[in-house]
Amino acid sequence: MNTELPILPATRAFLARKLKMRIGAEWQDAASGQTMTFRNPATGEVLGEVPSAQAQDVDRAVQAARQAFDDSAWSRMRPRERQNLLWRLADLMERDAQQLAELECLNNGKSAVVAKVMDVQLAIDFLRYMAGWATKIEGSTVEPSMPLMPEGDFHAFVRREAVGVVGAIVAWNFPLLLACWKLGPALATGCTMVLKPADETPLSVLKLAELVDEAGYPTGVLNVVTGTGLNAGAALSRHPGVDKLTFTGSTEVGKLIGKAAMDNMTRVTLELGGKSPTIVMPDANLQEAAAGAAMAIFFNQGQVCCAGSRLYVHRKHFDNVVADIAGIANGMKLGNGLDPSVQMGPLISAKQQDRVTGYINLGRELGATLACGGEGFGPGYFVKPTVLVDVDQRHRLVQEEIFGPVLVAMPFDDLDEVVRLANDNPYGLGASIWSNDLAAVHRMIPRIKSGSVWVNCHSALDPALPFGGYKMSGVGREMGAAAIEHYTELKAVMMKL
Repeated sequence: MNTELPILPATRAFLARKLKMRIGAEWQDAASGQTMTFRNPATGEVLGEVPSAQAQDVDRAVQAARQAFDDSAWSRMRPRERQNLLWRLADLMERDAQQLAELECLNNGKSAVVAKVMDVQLAIDFLRYMAGWATKIEGSTVEPSMPLMPEGDFHAFVRREAVGVVGAIVAWNFPLLLACWKLGPALATGCTMVLKPADETPLSVLKLAELVDEAGYPTGVLNVVTGTGLNAGAALSRHPGVDKLTFTGSTEVGKLIGKAAMDNMTRVTLELGGKSPTIVMPDANLQEAAAGAAMAIFFNQGQVCCAGSRLYVHRKHFDNVVADIAGIANGMKLGNGLDPSVQMGPLISAKQQDRVTGYINLGRELGATLACGGEGFGPGYFVKPTVLVDVDQRHRLVQEEIFGPVLVAMPFDDLDEVVRLANDNPYGLGASIWSNDLAAVHRMIPRIKSGSVWVNCHSALDPALPFGGYKMSGVGREMGAAAIEHYTELKAVMMKL
């Protein structure tokens, strides 16, 4: 592996190793011996290879997770011990934060500086938040009426129990953070897990598995299988030994996973795509709104499920706000994320670069005007931050998720119109409102059909707040107390005394 910029010796040594999957007590190759390569998006160069798991590898991992759930010390561990192990894992991640950030950068293309202060730190904070839940999972007692059995005394209560073996499939845009969003509540509640990272980004998840081992978790609590979605992901989704599936990724793939899960009545949560509106009201602080709207779409190269990819600005400020965002975009430095001065890295792959530039070209064909950007370049998989105006609400650029640094901007005239436009989309993951008129904001919030509404900020995530979507943006919630509900089952108990 070659790189022009310095990385930690530990990072270089990790990449130089023969990487394997974690199944049960061992690091293993795929049973078939097959491997797959992964690349550095900033250069296009092959970084290394990992095992390419097939159905039999997934089956071994599920069996290891089942044994750990049913028979190991993990199933008998007290909440306080689970809490302390989560804290230990978070401490180890904090110790190795720079290495984790460099692995994210090399594998995903994002800025290593940003990955350390955001991706890695948010993952650490989330694990510590979830550690507290391990000792706070409660049931309830009920005073039963029992009208059909008037004789006798009864005692009734409800238990909340770990759901069992969790199959987790995570996307490539935030590999480590998304893995921790799923691992945290699973470990807090006493579940075990088989985790499949995205095809393109196995590195930080394999490092996470090493840290789980170092933290002292029992064998089989976390198993990591690397492989394609077509083989490993599909096998995990349809495996009858999985009690719950959790997936973060595209809506198209999420539908397939949801259908496979239903064949076994597997519990499922799906955090899927988005086309989130950013709404700039006439009274907004325009400078802050322009900067916030730019960050909402250009952060992580626009590869964010809740990216503010649709901009609605009151007509009297539209031209000025668009010009300010274009100025910010034109001033951004693009390059290798290992360079601390870089503000935007590459897209994840050549396929994604082609997809994004294809949407930009489609916009031109439909009569849209480029306010800035519009070009892809190499080496690596770069696309300049792009703003398109003169677009129609019905066009594909407005209705479909592009998943790149492409903003479509449209004016509006009144509150009712912008609410209608914001909701006129298949997705409903997030939305932001930029305004100082809190009365108007409070009137808008219940009318916006999305799982999160941010006011004078965008993509402001906190471990205590649930995250998920309306409509085609998914089923269920990540983070917050709601996550605990998705990793547990309720058991009603009635006792005749």
